[in-house]
Amino acid sequence: MKILVTGGAGFIGTNLISLLIKEGHTVYSIDNYITGLVANHQKGCTYLTDDVRNIASYEGLFKDLDVIYHLAALARIQPSFDNPRASFDNNVTGTYDVVHFAHSYNIPLIYAGTSSKHSGRFKNPYTWSKDLGEDVIKLYQEHFGLRASIARFYNVYGPYQLLEGPYCTVIGIWLKAYSEDRSLLITGDGEQRRDFTHIDDLVRALYLIATKQTYGYEFELGRGSNHSLNELKDLIGPGKFTYIEPRVGEARETLCTDKTAQKVLGWNPGINVLDYIKKTFK
Repeated sequence: MKILVTGGAGFIGTNLISLLIKEGHTVYSIDNYITGLVANHQKGCTYLTDDVRNIASYEGLFKDLDVIYHLAALARIQPSFDNPRASFDNNVTGTYDVVHFAHSYNIPLIYAGTSSKHSGRFKNPYTWSKDLGEDVIKLYQEHFGLRASIARFYNVYGPYQLLEGPYCTVIGIWLKAYSEDRSLLITGDGEQRRDFTHIDDLVRALYLIATKQTYGYEFELGRGSNHSLNELKDLIGPGKFTYIEPRVGEARETLCTDKTAQKVLGWNPGINVLDYIKKTFK
């Protein structure tokens, strides 16, 4: 297959491209490198430095694509409060341009949604912008025959995760602090629970959507169990942990209870975050 991954130099895009290359597919990436890294480039992929809002300028190269994975977005909740306009421009307008291009050339689309929508559409600008992206897809499905599926992610971790900066997640932040013998930060009381999903499990599900051509679905890609930050802290063992003020706009709990991915794709995530923590934080 000839495949485009938007945001291909980011955490999830890099792992997905690695799998696609191993499976023998022809892969392209568009990334503006706001959070993507050149160091993430995978041999065999063609990388284009550009914004997804310019996708139409690549008509000659992309009009015969077999599938588009639309992963490009300004992710994370806290930065979205500082610049909600940027979240809208990237996550809504960018998604519209990709969706319209996919429709124009009858290319199937797999969209990276977010499980944070289940805590409330208006809980933060990031969630709102990603949910509007879903609305764009549903509009084009209903009125223009777009073939697409939405895949919602749950607290993804693993190789190529960011270790610093405003778009970094908790495990990446902890790994960086741990390696530098600094205090590991826990927001609030540490009892917030997260459904942590390993990147290898996630990209396998994304690959199954394309290879099985299961379009028209909303897939919840979580492991189906959750853990508090305090549970993870206890596995790391004695050390410097500092509790700081809770962050506005974040969910108290994430947990995937939907079984559509298991029933339709035959997908069963196998990697447990507790094992990962015990192995990684040595």
